Formats: sequence, structure tokens, C-alpha cells
Amino acid sequence: MAANRSATADRRARIEEMRKAEQARERRNRILTLGIAGVVTLGLVGFGGWVLNKESNEKEQKEAAAKAPVKDEKSWDAKKLGRNHVTTPVTYPMKPAVGGDHHQVWMNCSGDVYKKAVPEVNAVHSLEHGAVWVTYNDKADAGDVKKLETKVGKTPYSLMSPVKDQAGAIMLSAWGKQVTVDGADDPRVDQFFTKYVQGPQTPEPGAACTGGMGAEGQTGAGMGQ
Repeated sequence: MAANRSATADRRARIEEMRKAEQARERRNRILTLGIAGVVTLGLVGFGGWVLNKESNEKEQKEAAAKAPVKDEKSWDAKKLGRNHVTTPVTYPMKPAVGGDHHQVWMNCSGDVYKKAVPEVNAVHSLEHGAVWVTYNDKADAGDVKKLETKVGKTPYSLMSPVKDQAGAIMLSAWGKQVTVDGADDPRVDQFFTKYVQGPQTPEPGAACTGGMGAEGQTGAGMGQ
């Protein structure tokens, strides 16, 4: 009897030890899990804060660029630039034109890069819709032209084409605004795009930049804006 009671007590003791060991393991696992979760949470919070801070900084930089004047930029009174639709040729007082009477069909300007000259009367209509028009002549560096083609190609409400008889090698135009830049890496390029792509100078913000005239001179369905 005594031997049986002793064996039973030993088993109970071992079971109790095993139970305590299991509870200890569970506690360690909970602590480890909570610790990992805390680290992950802190990491996510920190990353989220970094992203928000980065976005905030980028927004502030864009707002600052939009407010700052573009060095050596030329301006014309947008309200005095004609906006009539005409079918006859128009003589513009600046080259390239930055506004004035124009054809009822716009040049497609959804990142369109034209390898040949485009009619000013159509390009001016694109400017009226809030596009930035990048132009260059034979003096422009081929590498700069390539970089600008890439930039325009990624930017809705922009277009690019050669203008042989313009004064500067590379020029950027918006409605009532124009600047000659030194090259594709000139900081005024990004500033001009930030400031004037669908910028406050736009007479018809949100108007279409597709459905107009393309590279082959064909027009789409959208006209008359």
C-alpha cells in the first residue's frame, strides 16, 4: 500500500512539474510574441510616419515651387490674349506662341512628343487647356532633347515639338508664360512643369488633351472647347 501511495505521489509530482514547465513555456511564448508584435508595430508606425513626413515634405516643396517665380520667365497678361476660334492664319507676337486666337482643334497633349513641327494655332489651344509645351531647335543638345522627351512622355497635359526659328535652344511655354532653359537638368524645367501643368494660368482647366489633332494631322471626336 505504502509503495503504491509513493508511486502515485511521484506521478503527481512529475505531472505537476510538467504542467508548471508547460505554463512557463506558454508565458515565454506570449512574452516573445508580444515583444515581436511591439517591434513590428513600432516599425510600421515609424515607417508610416516616415512616409507621411516624406509626402508632406514633397507637397510643401511643390507648393513652394508653385509660388516661387521662375527665373528669367517672360509673362503676358493672360486676360489680354485672344481666345477666339479662327480658321485663318494667326500672327503671334512671340515665338513659340503662348496664347491668342487659335484653331478650334487642339494638339493632343497627353504626354505627346512630336518629331516634326506642329501648327501653332493648334498648340495654342492645348495651352488654353493647361498644357506645357516644350520646344527646341537645332542648337539643342541631343541628350537634353531625349531627357525632355522622356519627361513629357510621362506627363499628362504636356507636349513637345521642334520649333526651328525660336530664339532659345530649349524653351517651355504655358498660357501667358515662357522661359528659355539651359538644358534638361535645369531646375527651372521641373519648376515650370510643377507651376503650370494645369496651373492657375489655365483658361480652361480640366479640358481635354486627347481627341484633338495627332502627329498625322488627324483629328479626333473632341472639338470646340
